[in-house]
Amino acid sequence: MTIDDLLASGTAPIVAILRGIAPGEVLAIGEALVEAGIRLIEVPFNSPEPTTSIRLLQDRLGDRAAIGGGTVLDVAAVDALAATGGTIMVTPNTDPAVIARGVACGLEPMPGFVTPSEAFQAIAAGARRLKLFPAVALGPAYLKAVREVLPKHVRVWAVGGTGAHNFAEWLAAGVEGIGVGGALYKPGDSAAVVRERALALVAAWQAARTA
Repeated sequence: MTIDDLLASGTAPIVAILRGIAPGEVLAIGEALVEAGIRLIEVPFNSPEPTTSIRLLQDRLGDRAAIGGGTVLDVAAVDALAATGGTIMVTPNTDPAVIARGVACGLEPMPGFVTPSEAFQAIAAGARRLKLFPAVALGPAYLKAVREVLPKHVRVWAVGGTGAHNFAEWLAAGVEGIGVGGALYKPGDSAAVVRERALALVAAWQAARTA
């Protein structure tokens, strides 16, 4: 399942960042997210056994959600992610070699950037989507300014300090979507708690797009 396919079907443009999740809990959390309407799921590579969790999610939910890995820092991690069957590759930085390898492996890269120079470096390496990170430190006005110089086909997602409370502001600034970590899931949270938070995020998106 690709990001384009999901967004075209009306899926909420929210990436759930499950940092710290363990394989034993990942399926219950993943099912809760999908049931609530969040169908983009990232397991950061600094979580316990990330490739196992990604593979489990892909096998169970890959026909309903786009599954991938985050905090992908080197080519070896790209190859490990590709082997899981996941489709999304998120990085906190802009490394042309990592991005190009992800594209070559058929992954959808979403590299992190702060400056226009980093953004154009990522685009040159093959990225079509970028992650403004840490978004909370820069703000919607910064994004608006940067988007003025980016190619029209390139989409930007805001990650870091984003959530239901400021989703509307980021959408107004021109993001395609947001990534949400600790405001959605922390290690030890139950599936029921995550589902309630996910429902609130989806409701905030629906309210913002109809306002």
